Amino acid sequence: MEDKNSKGNQKVIKIVIVEDFKLTRVGLRCALNANDDMEVVAESENAMDGVKYVERYRPDVVLMDLGLPGMNGIEAMIKIKEFAPETKIIALTSHDRAEEVVAALSSGASAYCLKDIDPQKLADVVRDVSIGVCWIDPVVAQLALNSFPKVENVGFLPNKSQSEGCVPLTEREFEVLKHLVSGKSNTEIAKELIVSVHTAKAHVCSILQKMCVNDRVQAAVKAVKEGMV
Repeated sequence: MEDKNSKGNQKVIKIVIVEDFKLTRVGLRCALNANDDMEVVAESENAMDGVKYVERYRPDVVLMDLGLPGMNGIEAMIKIKEFAPETKIIALTSHDRAEEVVAALSSGASAYCLKDIDPQKLADVVRDVSIGVCWIDPVVAQLALNSFPKVENVGFLPNKSQSEGCVPLTEREFEVLKHLVSGKSNTEIAKELIVSVHTAKAHVCSILQKMCVNDRVQAAVKAVKEGMV
């Protein structure tokens, strides 16, 4: 699929779709291309070609099906992140297994969406992910959280984290962390907590530093794995 012309002077989010079901690919392409700020530059029915398209077009965002024939989506994400760490990946699947969520996020995905997501919501997720926001379908996020044992006294990090040189989170920061794991943006967190976006962003930055992680995705994965929320 050839690259299209730019849509005026507006910043366009370039997208590659990797999905083995043709009808789904067509639906995704039509839904995303209906937005003036998005352009599907390539699409593939398998992971091998998908990886090649990402290397060729260097898209801003990749929509990656996980249940692909041959090389699966998780393997493809790992390969993509090796040569294009700046490219954001959205795991798109019909599965809602908690272990798959953690595997996808640990392998480089910035978002985890079920295929029945509303087209406009998917467009919003693409926009958020393109600027560095982590998003997990709320239903899947709850399933993932329920699959991990809870840690007592969550107002203080477990000794394991403290031994790694990390600093305990405050009660407020744990509240922000819960929203972060649910995939909310700084703006959404600010609305939930009735604070300014600047304050929400400051809390997130503090959380990343205290949890000894580099970004929101790593924080979400660590929080789920350690049962912190």
